[in-house]
Amino acid sequence: MLKTLAVAPILAMALVATTPDLALALARPPLKLVEVPKAAGPAVSLFNGKDLTDWNAWLGYRDPGLTYKDPPVAPIGATAESAEIFKVVQEDGRPALYVNGKTWGSLVHKGDFRDYHLRLQYKWGKGRWAPRETQAPNNGLLYHSHGAPGAVFGTWSRSMEFEIMLGSVGMVVRVGDPVSATVKAVDDPSLIEPKLRFSPTGRDVAVVTPNWNVEAASDAEKPLGQWNTLDLYVLGDRAIHVVNGVPVMEVRDIRAEGQPLTHGAIQLQSEGAETFFRDIALEPITALPKIVGN
Repeated sequence: MLKTLAVAPILAMALVATTPDLALALARPPLKLVEVPKAAGPAVSLFNGKDLTDWNAWLGYRDPGLTYKDPPVAPIGATAESAEIFKVVQEDGRPALYVNGKTWGSLVHKGDFRDYHLRLQYKWGKGRWAPRETQAPNNGLLYHSHGAPGAVFGTWSRSMEFEIMLGSVGMVVRVGDPVSATVKAVDDPSLIEPKLRFSPTGRDVAVVTPNWNVEAASDAEKPLGQWNTLDLYVLGDRAIHVVNGVPVMEVRDIRAEGQPLTHGAIQLQSEGAETFFRDIALEPITALPKIVGN
């Protein structure tokens, strides 16, 4: 939902001179994941490669400009139109879950999960739709999803987001006003508001308005057209986001309406860009891995 601004070398040098915490974080090598937990039970596949019978689709608005309208207007909702936005296709010789992106919406798995390691692969398609034609392609892996479909801007369920956006994969975003979390972060003037980037050595930041997101520690995404692997580790009200083996975010104290949020559904967004997903599976865990390095 955000776009990181490019920083010219001269400006980057100026930032280093004026933001020592950020300079220290950027100067160190990428973070590492250690003490990765073993599965505490059998893996569960969330995508059968044949159809979407295990998922519920919901569509927002044909005109994405209505998404943030106040007062809101009635969304499309659960209709047959979703069959063109979310469907199973063959991509690179294998079944994939295709998200068109033209109409914004959500695909919510029917399961309710807690304490797991979720892994999936995604890659971008070529399609870009308003208003993303000139913006970074955007999608999202939402977890601890709960409540009514379309409760957030008529389009998504309340949840915590593992952002999938070019340049910002792994960023944390709160989806819905009752949802909040705590993240360690440093100031990064190269970003748009709220100008915060995750760092294990940063200060505690509450992910609530106006700090509705915190940028990932680094950009670990592969070049366009390649498959990327995301790992999401969730234990109770804590989570770790990993992109292609690189940990980029640690979230704790996930809450909804002031109460710990410890479980919920898995939700995939449609938000303006074609995206393919495959190999979506989770396994139970009883401990979180640790992030070291920064």
